Amino acid sequence: MAPRIVPAGRDRVDELRPLWLQLHHHHERVSRVQPFVDDETSWTMRRRRYEETFADGGFALAAEEAGRLIGYAMVRIHEGPDDSWELGDRYGEVWTLVVDEAARGAGVGSALLDAVDAELGERGITGLVIGVMEGNDDARRLYERRGLVPGWLQLYRVAG
Repeated sequence: MAPRIVPAGRDRVDELRPLWLQLHHHHERVSRVQPFVDDETSWTMRRRRYEETFADGGFALAAEEAGRLIGYAMVRIHEGPDDSWELGDRYGEVWTLVVDEAARGAGVGSALLDAVDAELGERGITGLVIGVMEGNDDARRLYERRGLVPGWLQLYRVAG
């Protein structure tokens, strides 16, 4: 059964915390870059950035099944043009895409990305970027199946 995809506004931000922390832990497991920040620091910073995303015209979409939140996408809108690629006058960035661990592989991520594409299309936006944690191979395959290609590799030196 396909999930129900609905807009998720500022009023739902705190509901996103458990799924964000699932993703945070997943990233910690797959990433070669260590150490990661603790859960409270991670959520505090992410929540603040979600609020900024809404204030700057971005949006969130939630995937629900049987009344339960099973995934979400947070999308930032950037004013272009980009300094390297022809992304248009405005472009979207899927800043977070997370699906509950129990629902992965069932098409929830694809349904969320379909809804992101539809919302961007309604806004007249065609350019899209999305980051993927190195080592998060399932997510990378999903994005590549949708026609996205790697364009930038970021390297880290962490304080820890």
